[in-house]
Amino acid sequence: MTGARARCSPDRPPICRGRSGTHRHAPARSSTKRHKAAQGNTEQHEATRSSTKRRRIGMRGGRLPGPRTARRHSARHAVPHGAAFPDNPEGGLIMSHPINARRRRLLGTTLAGISLVDLGLGGFAHAQSAPRATSAAGVARAAGGASFDTIHQIDAGVLNVGYADVGPKGGPAVILLHGWPYDIHSFAEVAPLLAAAGYRVIVPYLRGYGTTRFLSADTPRNGQQAVTAVDIIALMDALKIDRAVLGGFDWGARTAGIIAAAWPQRCHALVSVSGYLIGSQEANRKPLAPKAELAWWYQFYFATERGAAGYAANRDDFNRLIWQLASPRWRFDDETFARSAASFRNPDHVAIVVHNYRWRLGLAQGEPQYDALEKRLAAAPAIAAPTITLEGDANGAPHPEPAAYAMKFTGKYRHRDIAGGIGHNLPQEAPKAFADAILQAAHL
Repeated sequence: MTGARARCSPDRPPICRGRSGTHRHAPARSSTKRHKAAQGNTEQHEATRSSTKRRRIGMRGGRLPGPRTARRHSARHAVPHGAAFPDNPEGGLIMSHPINARRRRLLGTTLAGISLVDLGLGGFAHAQSAPRATSAAGVARAAGGASFDTIHQIDAGVLNVGYADVGPKGGPAVILLHGWPYDIHSFAEVAPLLAAAGYRVIVPYLRGYGTTRFLSADTPRNGQQAVTAVDIIALMDALKIDRAVLGGFDWGARTAGIIAAAWPQRCHALVSVSGYLIGSQEANRKPLAPKAELAWWYQFYFATERGAAGYAANRDDFNRLIWQLASPRWRFDDETFARSAASFRNPDHVAIVVHNYRWRLGLAQGEPQYDALEKRLAAAPAIAAPTITLEGDANGAPHPEPAAYAMKFTGKYRHRDIAGGIGHNLPQEAPKAFADAILQAAHL
């Protein structure tokens, strides 16, 4: 819908409706709290001016966004982030129950803003003259680490995709992709660093996570490797992003690598944790050494109906265990895990995860429209985009050695080992190292 929005009053209700759509507000802060340090009319006036200034520059002082900010986000149904979603442990492995993709059962409140130090880092060549951000609108800090305070929604392909959008809208695009069992918060401290350097940072929930929903109940809940790459291409098209720096780990690294290989014109540069992860059902039929098979224990668990039921019933405990095994030296707290665990309440999460691992072993079929792409991927195509691969020195998850995949990157290429007890969730455990790699890959 088009047209001017209805102006929101200062004592606006939780939900406002205008001609261009519906948007939600976090509860307004009381004037008593806003001015409790003010004494006299002059000091109150100065405090009010200061509060208004902070709101204009993007929540720098922990103030909630005002109506102007809300209007700017409403076109894509932006909503406050931080709430859990209804669980659906009985959902089928291929089909979920019918969903209204526009319903958002979000119960949390908007978190406070986070200020950034000017980093002095550049974007693409044309972004180096862009003003450097002094705060990261869209990113907030709470106990346990940073979070995204606003999640946007947009129809893209077969999905209504939830995504964070941080940084100047005119900046060169960076798309960051999470893995399993993680979510967009793996990049909550990476995004502000890139935004401060002039980049527009898009961090989507993959299918089966967070607020991303299927538009139709009839779409198979398919987790094969090709489909997540197609999802991201559809998202880029919906956002009118022709080309981006792509970065990811785990499922996200595989997805970014597939896009770089199959759609090279859409990938400006690539940052991939654990290198080249494109695989095939044929390659996965070959048995590994016993020690390597042991590391993939959960893959065999998901191959059974008992495993699927166990994951549906115990996903939080299961995923916390994976975090601990994959990053044995990462001392994350309960708040950090809980923030990501809310994403696993997605009604399609179990179906997508189980199908992904069954598909890898040839125990489940993909959709025929992706057969041609899977055939190309089975040939292990080279990646010509400028690439930096990263590996943590304490990665407890199965991963290849850098020497095994270096030749797959035929363009400008660098590999870096990240020391300090860094495990599988490298962007969240070492955000500066990951952000530095993104910035440097863009200029290789």
